[in-house]
Order: sequence, then structure tokens, then C-alpha cells
Amino acid sequence: MTAQAAQDREKVLRYDVLGAKRLSNYWWATVISIGATGFLLAGLSSYLQVNLLPIGNGVDLIFIPQGIAMSFYGVAGLLLATYLWLTIVWDVGGGYNEFDRAAGKVNILRWGYPGKNRKLELSSRIGDVQAVRIVIREGLNPKRSLYLRVKGRGEIPLTRVGQPLPLAEIEDQAAEIARFLGVPMEGL
Repeated sequence: MTAQAAQDREKVLRYDVLGAKRLSNYWWATVISIGATGFLLAGLSSYLQVNLLPIGNGVDLIFIPQGIAMSFYGVAGLLLATYLWLTIVWDVGGGYNEFDRAAGKVNILRWGYPGKNRKLELSSRIGDVQAVRIVIREGLNPKRSLYLRVKGRGEIPLTRVGQPLPLAEIEDQAAEIARFLGVPMEGL
């Protein structure tokens, strides 16, 4: 690493935020796609009286009511799977948190669903940042979140939605951001 690159790293702190491109989302989209396709093929097999299934025999099903129900569940499942795949492709919730000391700016970007508001970008001056706040709640539904308290804007979430980060990781991240911005940490 050159001296210039080291100086630039000291001036800019950036964290990428994982959105919908998580392993669990790929898993569920795949499982639902396969299951829904099986249900739809079973329903079509009972209607056409031709076995379209690689495993099992859909011809043995009576079309009314079993075949119609299987077809309905297959179509509903494929619609759900399409939604999940599109959410993954669009990387909903993904983005970054960037703290630029040289420019005196904090930039937070998140991607949403397509439309005129797909790109959610918040920008503030570093001088307006009052604190970095950690919220930790354990139990059945644990929550480990990191917020940036900004004057006039309230609390802006910095962590991803869904699976909570490990406690050590969130504390290290909060301490690094607070030290970089020169603001206090709250919530510990």
C-alpha cells in the first residue's frame, strides 16, 4: 500500500451493508421455486392426464378438487419465489455507510425497490453528528443495531435488517466510527 493510499484510508471510513443478497434468501428462493414447480406440475398432470413429474405420479390425482388446489398452490408459490428472486436481484436493503473526513460528509446509501425512490441517499455534515448509539436487546427476538444520531434528522440506522451482527463486531464497528468522527458512543 502506498503512502497516499494509507492517507486516503485515514480520511474515509466505509462499511458495506448486506441487503437481500444473503445466503438464507438464496436458499428460500430456491426451495420455494422447486416446491412450487412440483405443485404446479402435479396439478397440470392431473388435468392433462400426462405425468409431468420426475418423481411421483400426478395422473392419479383427481383434478377437482386436488388438482385445482395443487395448481393454485403452485402458482402462489411461483409468485412468491419470483418476488424473492427479484428482491435478491435488486439487492433491496443493500448499500453502504461512508464517513469522509476530507469532505466533512457522512453518506448513507440504501437500495430499495425499483421506482423513482429506488436509491435512498442521506448525506450530512460530520459536524452535525452528535453520537453513535448501540441498541442491544437479547431474548427471543434479539436486536443488535447501530444508529447515528444526527442533529435535525434523529437516529439513522447503520446496520442491516434481519440477522443480528455478533456482539463483538457491532461494538468494534461502533467504537471505530465514534473514534473516526470524534463523537461519543451511547448505549453501552
